[in-house]
Amino acid sequence: MTRLDCSVVNCTYNKENSCCKDNIHVGGHNAKMTDQTCCESFRERKTDGSRNADDIPSKPTEISCDAVACCYNQSCKCHADQVQVAGSNACKTEQTECATFRADCK
Repeated sequence: MTRLDCSVVNCTYNKENSCCKDNIHVGGHNAKMTDQTCCESFRERKTDGSRNADDIPSKPTEISCDAVACCYNQSCKCHADQVQVAGSNACKTEQTECATFRADCK
């Protein structure tokens, strides 16, 4: 499992720049660059109301990944030690990205 940091503050799962979901899915089957990936698990936060006290950032997080060209992808699972999901003002999935995506890890 991977440590997941997230700057997508508009996501309902984001708390203190971390993800409260215990697993996410990264899309981007044909991705060659970070902006061709996305967090398929993104859900826009609709209100600023109070959140459940049980929403504790999950670390580590299991990440399934469609970005087969990423060097961290092994059998559709991310094996990076740490992952950064970006898209600070995202309102939809396509406005997020896996900033850790690397086509070449050398």
